[in-house]
Amino acid sequence: MENIRPTYTQRVYETVKELTFLLVIVFMVRTFLFGLYQVPSGSMETTMLVGERFFGEKCSYFFREPRIGEVIAFNDPTYAYSSNPLMKLFQQYVWGPENWTKRVIGVPGDHMQGSIEDGKPVLYRNGRKLDEPYVNNFPLVYVLPANEQTVRNQIVEDIVQAFPMNSYNPESVQRLAHYMIKEYAIPKTYDPAYSVTEQPFYRMDVSTLLKDAQGNIIYEGPHTPVESHGMNMSTLNEKQRFNGTDEFDVHLGTNEYWLMGDNRLGSTDSRYYGPISGQYIHGRIVFRIWSIDSNASWWMIDIVRNPMKFWHRIRWNRFFQIIT
Repeated sequence: MENIRPTYTQRVYETVKELTFLLVIVFMVRTFLFGLYQVPSGSMETTMLVGERFFGEKCSYFFREPRIGEVIAFNDPTYAYSSNPLMKLFQQYVWGPENWTKRVIGVPGDHMQGSIEDGKPVLYRNGRKLDEPYVNNFPLVYVLPANEQTVRNQIVEDIVQAFPMNSYNPESVQRLAHYMIKEYAIPKTYDPAYSVTEQPFYRMDVSTLLKDAQGNIIYEGPHTPVESHGMNMSTLNEKQRFNGTDEFDVHLGTNEYWLMGDNRLGSTDSRYYGPISGQYIHGRIVFRIWSIDSNASWWMIDIVRNPMKFWHRIRWNRFFQIIT
């Protein structure tokens, strides 16, 4: 019998079909079973540090609602979805908003209140004061970008363009630039029990830390109230208020959740954007896979850029841990 070999077109067709099937399987697994997550910011320190990778499962929330205390992944609540229903589904499940990670503090039906007592922020859920052992108890320092002088020069240029020089002398402009550069610095957790060069969370250099006019490192203490950053009070009704500070009063409605970061001084959370709809919550963070002090999206990129320093950035004591 003659052996009939497939034509080139048939081989291409079979390859495309197999790849399509594989992509569908990958999409289904990542959408409905589990996902791998990385931490791009310090909003959940010290529970989660920048440069760590996590395993998250997505099955539980098909059968039950998120529970208080769980660390969850959800879509960026500030993302502007398309008005087209099909495009919105594509954005929500395929390609659209970034993944954010916070802790569930309040669930539907809860009355959440934040206030300042003895100079410290406290939380109440349904009238009961919360004990939160997971909240970051370390101070923060501000790490300046590597191109600090370039950033500072740009700030000075912007100030000069925005205001006539006869209103500000050069010394005043420099002082204002020194104040504004904090907005470009990255807040990171600092353990006072160790020196700057021996920090357990992040490797630091004294020269890159934000300092005051006297040259002292600027620390922001734990449990310091979050101040208003010029945001107006958002009033949803007479008993539901939040404005980006640690003072709020919110009644959660159906399928609404109050989410906050463990690093309260470095977290943009429900205090800013209010309750989160449960439809945007898509996973529960359960396991830390590895931990590397790196801002790179892929650790392979970092190892190519810094082959010698890379191995010193690995936090071996934070590998393979359950997240609570």
